[in-house]
Amino acid sequence: MTKDSKVREDSEVQGEGNYEAAKEYDDAQRKFVQSGKVDAAAQAAKPKSPEEAEEMKRAEEIGRSHAKEEDPAVKGAGAGEKTTKP
Repeated sequence: MTKDSKVREDSEVQGEGNYEAAKEYDDAQRKFVQSGKVDAAAQAAKPKSPEEAEEMKRAEEIGRSHAKEEDPAVKGAGAGEKTTKP
């Protein structure tokens, strides 16, 4: 056993990421998608009024204003396409 593997086994802190939590999250997402409840959840998340739609739009704009740059995946860069930073 190497020193690094011993640290990983003995510590709840997992450095760059919590692999157990990531696996639990992925499993829960997969289970939700397979449950068939995605469309109902999407409908429930829609704004209930024009005012709520505007509020959601403003919140998204505020969130985007804090981002350093747009995620290339959002801009449509597909697999194999080369993306570069400006």
